[in-house]
Amino acid sequence: MARKILKMSENKERLNQIITEFSEAIDPAINKFLVLDVDKKFQPAVRYQMSTGGKRLRPSLAVISCRLLGGKLKDVVYPAAGLEILHNYTLIVDDMIDNSVLRRGRPTTWSAFGNSIAQCVGIDYAATIFQSASTSKNPILISQLFAKTLKRLVEGEILDILFERSGRDDEPYVVKNRFPKISEKDYFEMISKKTAALFQTSCEIGGICAGATEKEVEALRKYGFNLGMIFQITDDILDIFGTEKKFQKKIGKDIEERKEGNIVILRALAELGPTDKNNLSGIMRQNQIGEKDVRQAIKLIKKTESRQKAYSLARNFAGKAKEALKTLPQNKWNGNLNSFVDFILEREK
Repeated sequence: MARKILKMSENKERLNQIITEFSEAIDPAINKFLVLDVDKKFQPAVRYQMSTGGKRLRPSLAVISCRLLGGKLKDVVYPAAGLEILHNYTLIVDDMIDNSVLRRGRPTTWSAFGNSIAQCVGIDYAATIFQSASTSKNPILISQLFAKTLKRLVEGEILDILFERSGRDDEPYVVKNRFPKISEKDYFEMISKKTAALFQTSCEIGGICAGATEKEVEALRKYGFNLGMIFQITDDILDIFGTEKKFQKKIGKDIEERKEGNIVILRALAELGPTDKNNLSGIMRQNQIGEKDVRQAIKLIKKTESRQKAYSLARNFAGKAKEALKTLPQNKWNGNLNSFVDFILEREK
């Protein structure tokens, strides 16, 4: 056991070093594109979202996937920058939709600059995504992938909103189309679009930039998709059971926002007895949810085995991700992607 823990620690450290190395190569491209054709007086607002941090996981996956198949960093650096810009574009929008005032311990773009400026900055990010694609070796294909992925992300975001148990009473479409009941099938559809789609695209773009065969690209798609599913499931677990200092997000935020599209909450509702289930459902449907309500909801969830069952689901997707790698070249980059699975599975933030 001690040897396994040591190996995991070493793999985590190695991946952190690789991600840091790639970030240093990709960030200049991100900064270049973000301010391209932007008036100097507006550049601080445009740069802000990207300055709040982030691990650069998605562009790193693109680079590693490219290197796995014999490509070079220069082949993928600009589309990789576009992936991170796309990701941060969705965060700007997501924070406005959820009225989130903090992300990564800093004010969100809309809370720092106001809603109207954040919307304008978001449009700038959307344009920048395609500027990055235009400099790649396969500009049309990369642009098509970015567009397709954005549309899937939007569909996932809409589902996430419709999974909320109450609120948004001033939005007729949401009130009319809110899901009366959410199944695990619904949940998996939502996270496959909102989260897994971008991980899948990141790996796919890496393969395309390396000149991969269709069979190789398909293997990377499967790997990226399953990795994204792991990421969202572990995110759901950390939202309920994480520590705020490590997770860098408010614990119980999904409860506070009445989001039933969380696998831990869904599993808990399926397992709780009638009284506890009604109590948890009642909290999720309140117009206002305070700290006391969040603590009570988490206390009810902790009565169940929802955490262990959610991890079991994540491990199942981990097995599928690693299986997809077996058909790809067995080199150090393959090993890095393999380690990435454990890195995401055991993450604390």
